[in-house]
Amino acid sequence: MKGRHINIVTLGCSKNVADSEKLIKQIRAGGYSISHDADVIVPGHVIINTCGFINDAKEESIDTIMRFVKAKEAGQIGNLYVMGCLAERYMTALRKEIPEVDQYFGVNDINGILNELGISLKNELLTDRELTGPSHYAYLKISEGCDRTCAFCAIPMIRGRYVSKPLEVIIEEANILAAKGVRELILIAQDLSYYGLDLYRKRKLPELIRELINIESLEWIRLHYLYPADFPEELIPVIRDNEKVCNYIDLPVQHISDKMLKLMKRSHSRKQTESLLSGLREKIPGVALRTTLIAGHPGESEDDFNELREFISDFRFDRLGVFAYSHEEDTWAGNNYNDEVPEEVKKERVSELMEIQQNISLELNRVKVGKVVKTIIDKKEGEYYTGRTEHDSPEVDQEVLIPSYYLLEPGTFRQVRITHAEEFDLFGITE
Repeated sequence: MKGRHINIVTLGCSKNVADSEKLIKQIRAGGYSISHDADVIVPGHVIINTCGFINDAKEESIDTIMRFVKAKEAGQIGNLYVMGCLAERYMTALRKEIPEVDQYFGVNDINGILNELGISLKNELLTDRELTGPSHYAYLKISEGCDRTCAFCAIPMIRGRYVSKPLEVIIEEANILAAKGVRELILIAQDLSYYGLDLYRKRKLPELIRELINIESLEWIRLHYLYPADFPEELIPVIRDNEKVCNYIDLPVQHISDKMLKLMKRSHSRKQTESLLSGLREKIPGVALRTTLIAGHPGESEDDFNELREFISDFRFDRLGVFAYSHEEDTWAGNNYNDEVPEEVKKERVSELMEIQQNISLELNRVKVGKVVKTIIDKKEGEYYTGRTEHDSPEVDQEVLIPSYYLLEPGTFRQVRITHAEEFDLFGITE
């Protein structure tokens, strides 16, 4: 193999980001120089970490692979490797359809990639990684896979059964990240609330968070993706009573109609969902609740959609995202339901829900004008610094914009007085 430079291109979710960062650490220790830029053709070899979750993500992955195939054919890059969810799910078809790729690797085949590059796995680096984004926040994956059987979801077939990382391994990784300057730790998993059941026969997320709170330099701990059913009640006082734990809960409900929840093979009803959500607002004052929804799932009638629309209008989530249903082969829905809702109807329903949320967000944001909020400064963009409150996660939520003449330092926390509000942005000045 010629060349000792590798460009690692990461697509998809934060879990892929964490996987790539661990791989980068191993490859750099093996003597390679590294870049991680999806937009630039860099001389050397290329590894693409793909997403294969829904149609849009698969198309982006294929488009990216083909762009680098052309670069390889033009002699602009060396070997081309593809890893991650798309490769795991469609490896046989990809090898046949895109043979120009030198090798395909699944989601957990780090040894295979390293062997291909002539590198030995360094066990002492398994809890270390090289951050590819801002140095003041990091995603920490606490488990792999999922045991849920949601009708629409391909994750269990791609990433396997739920496997919790040992608690001590997570704590070691968190300490290493904190030593690198990470101030905000974002816990991720397909289902955080399930953590520990497979390994310890009990839910251990509250205990894990209590351990993480003891890491002195960490200032925020954020929780992403808690399944609505079997929510660990012990988690409520951990969030409420600890300033380090962000008052932010990401709880994907997907729908509210009992008929649709049953068709989606979710294990929660409308009554249970409303009871949980209302209880969280009551027991954790000031909590921001984030959710995701699916519009156009097979079986969703106008009545079901109207029920969902009315629920969103009434409950008023602080943060909300909507996806159009993607019919995925080999899922329960893909094998047992017809993709009967027309694409244009799916898109209309997504737009309608997001318009409702836009109005809710504007009303909630206007209430914040005049208030002072603790804000982490992320970066400078043009005439503004962009930051976030504890109610906002990177990339997916709104930002606080502060004029650049304040000369702020990314990664620091500042008290910001909100002076103006828009639908998905706040504007402020530092105190």
